[in-house]
Amino acid sequence: QVQLVESGGGLVQPGESLRLSCVASGTFFSVSTMDWFRQAPGKERELVAVISSGDSTYYPDSVKGRFTISRDNAKNTLYLQMNRLKPEDTAVYYCHARFKDYWGQGTQVTVSS
Repeated sequence: QVQLVESGGGLVQPGESLRLSCVASGTFFSVSTMDWFRQAPGKERELVAVISSGDSTYYPDSVKGRFTISRDNAKNTLYLQMNRLKPEDTAVYYCHARFKDYWGQGTQVTVSS
């Protein structure tokens, strides 16, 4: 079996930063393209970052310049560094492995003053 476990979410004020982590079990991690998605209440699930097995990255305009996705294959861990957070970033953030379409349980990020 495989598992993706996110952590690092919490409540922060606008302009502050958070770093999310996603720890993967199994041997697939290093060969899988990995994604971060988010879903706010009443909204569709949104792709916010992608990193390939070769470390190519993609970000939509909504987070470009503020979010950075990275991976540490030796630790089977995916990261999302989120800077200059805005209230509209509030959502549950999910780690996703394209290999066999694995999903984490999600971690809540709330940006509010």
